[in-house]
Amino acid sequence: MKKNIFYAFVALILLWSCQPQSVEKVNEEVDVETPTGYFGEEINDSGVVSLSQLVSELHSNDEFEGKVVGEIKEVCAMKGCWMTIDLPNGQTMRVTFKDYGFFVPKNSKGYPVVIEGVASKKETDVATLRHYAEDAGKSKEEIESITEPKQEYAFEAVGVIIRDDA
Repeated sequence: MKKNIFYAFVALILLWSCQPQSVEKVNEEVDVETPTGYFGEEINDSGVVSLSQLVSELHSNDEFEGKVVGEIKEVCAMKGCWMTIDLPNGQTMRVTFKDYGFFVPKNSKGYPVVIEGVASKKETDVATLRHYAEDAGKSKEEIESITEPKQEYAFEAVGVIIRDDA
């Protein structure tokens, strides 16, 4: 009888230890009064290239890996899980965050930013474009008017610095 109680106790401990423990809340939205600082990996601004250099690099290569400086044009209104930066060629580059591992403040529009990661040109499908439009708070009509995929510049950032000199 004592053995059965012991085995039941051990089984209970094992079952309890296999339950998911509370994990660090990495993916929670960031909402701060002044949206400056480091997000994701802590990076620095050495070796930063301009957006013109990035566009030029992507004309001759499929990918660019490094750091770029720009200004935040738009931020996901839902969580801060993406942002956009206007490029000198008239297009916009969408910046997402590696493994959905961090967000930026939703009120960081207009702030200067340094991003580090990998940029590429890609085709974004209609469903994803509609999802982005919904995240940006676009109207139902604007969302439904998206009917074709779009060639876009994309940047997957591992780290972001939002500067306070907006």
